[in-house]
Amino acid sequence: MASTSFADVNAVLNRLTVLLQDGAFADAANLAAGARLQYPVAAELVRLHGTALLQLGRIREAQMALVRAAELAPESVETQCSLAAIALSGGRADDAIERMRAMLHRSPNHPAALQMLGSALMAAARHAEASEAFALALQAMPQHPGLCLDLADAELQLGHARQAEARVREALQLAPSSDAAHALLGQVLQMQGRSREALDAWLQAERLAPGNAQYPCEAGRILERMGALETAAGAYDRALRLDPNYIPALGRLVFLRRRLCDWRELDALAERLRLAAASGHAVLNPFALLAEELEPAVQLRAAKACAAAIEQRIAPLRRQLDFTHPRPALDMPIRVGFVADGFNEHATGLLVVALIEALPGRPLELHLFATTPDDGGTTRRRLASAARLHDVSALDPVQTARRIHAAGIEILIDLNGYGGNNGADLMALCAAPVQVNWLACPGTSGAPWMDYLLADAVMLPDSLRPHVREKLLRLPRCCQPNDVTRIVRHPPARAECGLPAHGTVFACFNGSHKLNATSFGRMMKILQQVPGSVLWLRSGPEGADDRLRGAAIAAGIAPERLVFLPRLPHLEYLARYNHVDLLLDTLPYNAGTTASDALWAGCPLLTCRGHGFAGRVAASLLHHLDMPELVCENEAAFVATAVLYGNDRDALDLLRLRLAMQRANNPLFDMQGFANDFRRMLKAISARYRSGRPAADLDL
Repeated sequence: MASTSFADVNAVLNRLTVLLQDGAFADAANLAAGARLQYPVAAELVRLHGTALLQLGRIREAQMALVRAAELAPESVETQCSLAAIALSGGRADDAIERMRAMLHRSPNHPAALQMLGSALMAAARHAEASEAFALALQAMPQHPGLCLDLADAELQLGHARQAEARVREALQLAPSSDAAHALLGQVLQMQGRSREALDAWLQAERLAPGNAQYPCEAGRILERMGALETAAGAYDRALRLDPNYIPALGRLVFLRRRLCDWRELDALAERLRLAAASGHAVLNPFALLAEELEPAVQLRAAKACAAAIEQRIAPLRRQLDFTHPRPALDMPIRVGFVADGFNEHATGLLVVALIEALPGRPLELHLFATTPDDGGTTRRRLASAARLHDVSALDPVQTARRIHAAGIEILIDLNGYGGNNGADLMALCAAPVQVNWLACPGTSGAPWMDYLLADAVMLPDSLRPHVREKLLRLPRCCQPNDVTRIVRHPPARAECGLPAHGTVFACFNGSHKLNATSFGRMMKILQQVPGSVLWLRSGPEGADDRLRGAAIAAGIAPERLVFLPRLPHLEYLARYNHVDLLLDTLPYNAGTTASDALWAGCPLLTCRGHGFAGRVAASLLHHLDMPELVCENEAAFVATAVLYGNDRDALDLLRLRLAMQRANNPLFDMQGFANDFRRMLKAISARYRSGRPAADLDL
């Protein structure tokens, strides 16, 4: 076909148009290449050749053809738009903007040029300018549903949810069967907190485009946030049936199955997830991966991939904000900011509150940025009394970053990690010159915008150093603080707690996503060898308890030997530890706050040392409590130790007595000592920054 001679170039153009419309891009490229030998200066022929090459992904050849087409017909809007699209695909938004502004100088208010300019401005995070460009284009083509959606997206990025909704609904009037319009409506409604309506919009998009895996996945995310976990799992499963390689659905489904203790086919799903993480290309939430059996090198690879995706999306916003950070003089106070979803009656707030109370004093000035509203609890009041608390719960990441920068924060400590609400987006904006990853997400961020990771030598020994992207700060004590002001009350009687009058009470109050089939199997082996014992578990979501009873029966354990603790106010929950003889930990994700709760309440904890950071938290607590005998190196030792104590009441009593003595005199629960070490750490990294030295590993 390429050698065919045409008497009229229009015949070639007509044939090319048909081939492109039919998706026969290879045939179109071959035809155009041959015809260009006959008609070398036919600008439209050269443009269509470039278009076909572009569709085939042959970007360099396409660009060469389109540049030639632009030389032949510089006034061609279609050619300039195609070249701008190539620039955008290569991450050169500024080049695309410059090209389209030049085009508009020649053809003012051309709607196609305005639309492409708006797209380029969106890529550069210049959302207000993009909105203006789309609005001008829409004036010229008011019946264009795509332009309505473009304008809605720009308004959404500006935080103008109601205006965005109005534009989407205009698009739906023009194109009621547009799945893209219903999908964008779902985003707009979710931004307004109208979850049920947002869900309906995503489900309608799925009905209109039943082959698009994104739509059931997004519906699943909303269902998950609404607490309809089993229905959410079904939505993720639908997405995977449509596209077995749709990684966002795979990651969410595996994590949700773990929360539900639904272990059906989970090994196969987890293996697919492991392979995806090991590839270094899949974008997965590193927090969810902490519950997977992954080598530290794979965890780092996955964290880097996630951070790279965030960086690509956030970098234009960061350039727009263009924060500057003048270095304070050496004698100026160190303004330290902490960001958290959990400055409430939440695991994070409960861990840090006593430290924050002990920390103030020269040279520190403390600021807390709370990304969730005030729950009216005691912890929030204590935190607000100990430091300046900024309620940024109604702000988006850009607005929060501006607030942090305006406060002059020098060291910003992220207590959310990838487990928080838009926490990584906020940190990627670099509102402070020094940024520290700590506490809620025990692992590396893999992110170039995080300077330090705070840990200790047990959680992160030298052998794990190669698997951390940040510079490493290691405290001389366990890096997990505790609230030492809590009073452990007397619990209700055993019978009122659902416990038998006699027998050893083992417990595991970790979140259900940590209680995998292997950890549960270890606990069943223990119950088999300790007659009359029971296992007390935190009640899980939506049928999880019944699934665990079924797993117990399959292991030969009577289901009534499992007792479930309902959700309780924190101090009531803490009191229950008085009835627990031995708390059993999980792998690969250890107890964190739960371990501190148990030890503070005087309840012994048995753990197994893991390979990665998340599997060594409890080991660090016990190491610094001088009770290393409760840290096991393998499953056999874990089971044998639990059985030994479970069958020896005197040994259990002595263990609890020893723990009480250690608790009274051990640095683990010395929050003033912790504050002194923490202050020394802050002064050290501030001194490096103020003197112009880069971040470096520091053992304090």
